[in-house]
Amino acid sequence: MNEPAPRPTALLVMEEERRADVYPPEVLAEIDRLVHRQGPPLTRQQLDEDPDVLGRIDVLLTGWGAPVLDAAFLSHAPQLQAVLVAAGSVRHLTTPAFWARGIPIVSAAEANAIPVAEFTLAQVLLGLKQVHRITREVASSRRFPHNPKVPGAYRSRVGLMGLGHIGRLVAAHLSRFDIEILATDPIASADTASRTGVRLVGIEELFATCHVVSLHAPLLPETRGTIGARLLNSLGPGATLINTARGALIDERAAAEVLRARPDLTAVLDVTHPEPPAHDSPLFTLPNVVLTPHLGGALGAERHRLGQLVLDELRRFIGDQPLQYAIDPTRAASLA
Repeated sequence: MNEPAPRPTALLVMEEERRADVYPPEVLAEIDRLVHRQGPPLTRQQLDEDPDVLGRIDVLLTGWGAPVLDAAFLSHAPQLQAVLVAAGSVRHLTTPAFWARGIPIVSAAEANAIPVAEFTLAQVLLGLKQVHRITREVASSRRFPHNPKVPGAYRSRVGLMGLGHIGRLVAAHLSRFDIEILATDPIASADTASRTGVRLVGIEELFATCHVVSLHAPLLPETRGTIGARLLNSLGPGATLINTARGALIDERAAAEVLRARPDLTAVLDVTHPEPPAHDSPLFTLPNVVLTPHLGGALGAERHRLGQLVLDELRRFIGDQPLQYAIDPTRAASLA
């Protein structure tokens, strides 16, 4: 009679603060049915104090506060076969030494995209009604405007900068409305645009013609500071800019000058650079800047989705099935 295959050994390493949200008890219980967990969960700092615990690990389970997968880490983990990350970006974790080992790494970016896209949809619809602008005007004048002119969600234009996980999901949400969706993305194909229901245009047309522009691009050397005075000044009267991607996409000094000169514009900034802004940043005092503290990403129970995705991928790994959310090494450098 054949002996059952031994369960893989796994270790959970991530920050303690968000661990219970990402890996709630029911998810951990199911993980423990699938693998042998090597001791209690650790933080990255605790792992640094005792890296030899990695010696018999087959699977690293992690999330926010994950260890960097560099040569030093890998030297302590000779049996490592998979890394499952219950968070969005893995760029800050991965190194050439890691990719050279050929170890698959899973990102929960698809799960984290859901609340970001929902938050963006809400802000887009508010932007098309120019709610934030009109609210400012009502508060300052103490009068209600008569028949305010707003684009609304009928034959208006919304522009998306970036068609990654989140950009495509935002486009899917917006497809339910009678609006035109434009997008700019240097690596998006015409087929991707067609399937997503968007029209690809250059960034200049995106800013000059859309009533709302939402940023979903990765932060790369070529995208850092892309949104400056020229593009912001090209926005039409009453337009709204939404950033749920990376704060450094925007040249914030130039943006502050434009927003000070253009009170008709609104910037909804869920991310900034640095984050939070410096104490004396004009972003805190400009009336046409709506600052939110990274509310778009998964919060509270929304984070359960990330742990559930990792659990589902763990089942596939143990069942010797293809991993659905493994990162393609050839595309890793272009991801957020």
